[in-house]
Amino acid sequence: MNAPLRYLHLPPEAPLPPHPFSQPFRAVVAAEVMVSPDWMSAVSEWLVDGGCLFAMAWGLQGTYWDTAIDEANLEKYEFGKIPENRFVMTSWHDDESLGEVFWFCKNLAHHPSVDLRATLILHISPVPDEPAYRQSYDAA
Repeated sequence: MNAPLRYLHLPPEAPLPPHPFSQPFRAVVAAEVMVSPDWMSAVSEWLVDGGCLFAMAWGLQGTYWDTAIDEANLEKYEFGKIPENRFVMTSWHDDESLGEVFWFCKNLAHHPSVDLRATLILHISPVPDEPAYRQSYDAA
């Protein structure tokens, strides 16, 4: 896959940076630490507002991340009808390796109405590990 890939490390509870893409994208949320519900909601809103249309949650609190992103998408449209090209697909991967999630991202994470060419690896951890995450993504 020869598409834009960005790695973003966020320590827990950190301020959110500018959005990584100016186009719709898919995101793998790799959470290595527990975070507060408020910060999880803020990150989820940031993803939705930034154009994330397919989010895969892996690691700690995976089902909570999945739900928080779904809720952010619903809230953005005041719990009404979400336009098809703005509907965020979500999945969580509690029982899979990171490599399996990256394979899913590259091969199966497609949006029904928008071509997603960009991918964000959102690494939530006290310390960054971009080389290992990129290597795992490339190998998937």
